Amino acid sequence: MKKQTVTKHRKGGALTHFDRQGAAWMVDVGDKAPTRRLARAGGRIVMQAATLRLIASGTANKGDVLGVARIAGIQAAKQTSALIPLCHPLSLTRVEVEFRLRPRARAVECTATVETLGRTGVEMEALTAVSVALLTVYDMCKAVDRGMRIEALGLLEKRGGKSGVWLAR
Repeated sequence: MKKQTVTKHRKGGALTHFDRQGAAWMVDVGDKAPTRRLARAGGRIVMQAATLRLIASGTANKGDVLGVARIAGIQAAKQTSALIPLCHPLSLTRVEVEFRLRPRARAVECTATVETLGRTGVEMEALTAVSVALLTVYDMCKAVDRGMRIEALGLLEKRGGKSGVWLAR
């Protein structure tokens, strides 16, 4: 079995997905104890005011935009290891995808909360859920607004594991 080594990052952190020779590898988490893990991520899609009104009214040609986007985000969280090459396949205990309409900003905000009882965190699952949920909003509304922009995607909170709690500032 290959011994885990890390390559130091310029700012003092460690890049754990590389061995001593710089080759990418999947981090060995076999010796870690399972703990409750939670991650919350967020992002938004900015659009024309008329597009936001269509979403809010539920009259978009493709139907319930946010309902479909919620299911897409949940499915994406469950499939993260198939999309991100070095992610571990995880048994998720909860995936929640929420939306908020922000008329003044002409935006739909999305937040995903993902939990597991496991040996590694669920940050990538939460980020993937938000990304795919917002991409689904774009897909469902692109016929009326091709200029929509997905922005501000990021981790908001992480809990569990050796590093404990991390909150975005």
